Parts: sequence; structure tokens; C-alpha cells
Amino acid sequence: MNTALPTGTHEFRFTWRGVDATGTSQHGALIAPDAVTAHASLKRNGLVITELTVRGPAPPAKARPAEVTRFTRQLAGLLRAGLPLAPALALLARAAGSDGMPRIARTLARDISAGLHFSAALARHPSMFGPLYCQLAAVGEASGALPTVLARIADDRERSAAQRAKVRTALTYPVAILLLAIAITTALLVWVVPTFKQIFDGFGAPLPAPTLLVLALSAAAARWSLPVAGLCVVGLAAFAHLLRRSAAARLRFSHLCLTLPLAGSLLTTLCATRWSRALGTLLSAGTPLADALDSLTQATGNAFFDRATHEIAARLRRGERLAAAMQAVKCFPAEIVQPIAVAEESGALDTMLLDVATLGERQVEEKTGALTGLCEPLVIVVLGLLVGGLVIAMYLPIIQLGNVV
Repeated sequence: MNTALPTGTHEFRFTWRGVDATGTSQHGALIAPDAVTAHASLKRNGLVITELTVRGPAPPAKARPAEVTRFTRQLAGLLRAGLPLAPALALLARAAGSDGMPRIARTLARDISAGLHFSAALARHPSMFGPLYCQLAAVGEASGALPTVLARIADDRERSAAQRAKVRTALTYPVAILLLAIAITTALLVWVVPTFKQIFDGFGAPLPAPTLLVLALSAAAARWSLPVAGLCVVGLAAFAHLLRRSAAARLRFSHLCLTLPLAGSLLTTLCATRWSRALGTLLSAGTPLADALDSLTQATGNAFFDRATHEIAARLRRGERLAAAMQAVKCFPAEIVQPIAVAEESGALDTMLLDVATLGERQVEEKTGALTGLCEPLVIVVLGLLVGGLVIAMYLPIIQLGNVV
């Protein structure tokens, strides 16, 4: 059995061969920090290993945001039940599946057993646990209230996920319907209208202007629909690549999203609400304002707001008040800045931020409902104009011919 393995803190991929309790040959792959751990894991499953080979470093573990939220909720429950942190993480690591969150939990348990603080172990997985998560975990560790803090993190993540789902639905529905209408119209132009053209050619009479326009669109669609569709796909792929590679492009796109008609106001309120909720949570946990702002670099999911957070932190270091700095960056609505200015004078900033966030969440729900209600008649009008106009243009020559006869 090959157990040679370089030492270190990384995990490795192993392939194995062995037999189960019935004597049947089995084989597979797994990820573990070393050969001893890999062998012990397979042995717990009732396997007798005949060959274990390391195949190199394993790729970084990844998990969906919903899995991170579920992990946070489960860990808070285990800690509240009195289980120590490292055993609780080890228990979560034995969940179904060997990759994703079970693998991350196993790594966290190993780091904590080696002497790392929980927040430091979380910081080794920045794509899963952002600065806000790590900062709150550090506060929970220092205050001895880690289960309560983790439960609060899970509540906030679930609330944010529900908001994102509502906003995504409100913005995606009209776009999807519009794309469907364009696809149907294109199909009619490419496959149905040419059939009418053959009929019109036998009339021997001039056609109405709307019909001529539709026939011209049909000829253009038959010739250019596939090249234009391919160009759109390539353009979208290039745009997505640019957003991943260029911070300046992400900043411009984020700012553009905030200035869109109808949707821009909704997105601005959503980002400001997330920002207020995150800052209020950190301040209520006892984090100093300057440290709290340093942990908000990814709290909103919008690059323009993230840059504004950096600018606010810089202004605070120069002696400005928080409300004045928020007003100077020109991305926070006045209904959020004004209460914060009052709260700074009264010394109740953390409470006011959480109250403002609650009010903002109600506004997000109201704006989402209003946007959805507005889009439904607009979609009906667009579909009616596209499909109805096309049908009328095609039957207009037949109606005129009937009148002549």
C-alpha cells in the first residue's frame, strides 16, 4: 500500500482499492489530509484496503451559500446543546458527502484542534466565509456567546437570501417574458411569414405598407437571426469575462445597475439595507466602528457600495461623522442617512441601524411587489403589440382583397 505523502496542511486526492464485508472488490477516490486519515475513514465504512495511492493536491473545497447557512445553523444548535466546538465540527464533517461543507468542516475541526481560533480557521476559506462572518465569529469567541452569534449570522443570511430571491424574481420575470416574446416573433418571421409571402405573390396587387414592413423584417430575420444570436452569445460571454477580470468594469456596471429606471431604486434600497443590517449587527456585538467598516467590504454584493464603504472608512479616519461620510459618497438614500445622523447624537447608532434595516426590508418588499404588478400589464402590452401587430399585418391584404371582391 502506497502511503508516501508530503507533509503540510493541504488536503490530497487518494484513489483506493479494497474489499467490503461480503468480500466484493471495491474501488473509488476520496480527499483527506494524509494517508492515515484516509485509511481510517475507509475502515470506518467496513472496507479492507489493499491499495491506497495519493494523486496530488485536492482542489479547494467549495459550497453553495445555502449550504454555508445550513452549516452555521447546525453548528449553533450543537454548541447550544453543550458540545465543544471541535467535536461539533467533526460531527458535521461526517454528514453525507465527502466534499463541500463536510470537507470544510473537517478542515475547520483540524485547524481548531491544532490551536487556531475559530475566526482564524474561517478566514482560511475567504470564498465561503467573508470578512463580516469572520469578524462576528471573532466577537462571539471573545465574548463567550458564539452559539448566539452564529444563530444571528444564520438569521441574517436567511433573510438576505429571501430578499435576493424576491428581487431576482421581480427583475427576471419581465426579462424572461420579453425574451420569449422576441423568440416567438422571430420564429413567426422565419417560418410562418414566408408562407404568406407565397400567397401574396399570387395576388398581383400592391400590398399595404405594414405587410411590406413585416415581409422585409421576415427576410432580414431569415438571413441574420442566427449570426445575431451567435454575436449576442459571444458578446455576453465576453462581457461576463470582463466583469470577472476587471474591477473597473465591475464598478461601472454596479453603478449602472443602481441608476436603471424602476429597478435602480429597488437595488439601491436593497444594498443600503444590507449595509445597515451588517453594520448594526457588528456594532451591537461590540465591534468598534472603524473595525466594523473594514469588515463590510463585501456586505452588499455591489462593487459601487463596496467602494463607498472604503471611502466612508477613510473619511471617518479624517474625523468626519458617519452620517456626513454616507451623504458625501452619494449612494445612500436620504431616509437612511437622516436617522443615522440623529442616532449619532443620541449614542444609539447600533439600534438605529437595525431599525433602519428593518424599515428598508419592508420598502424592498413593497417595491418588489409594485415592480411585479407594473411589469405584468407591460408584458401583456408588449406581447399584444408584437404578436397582434404581426397577425394584423399578415391578414390585412386578405381583408382588402375580400372587400374588393
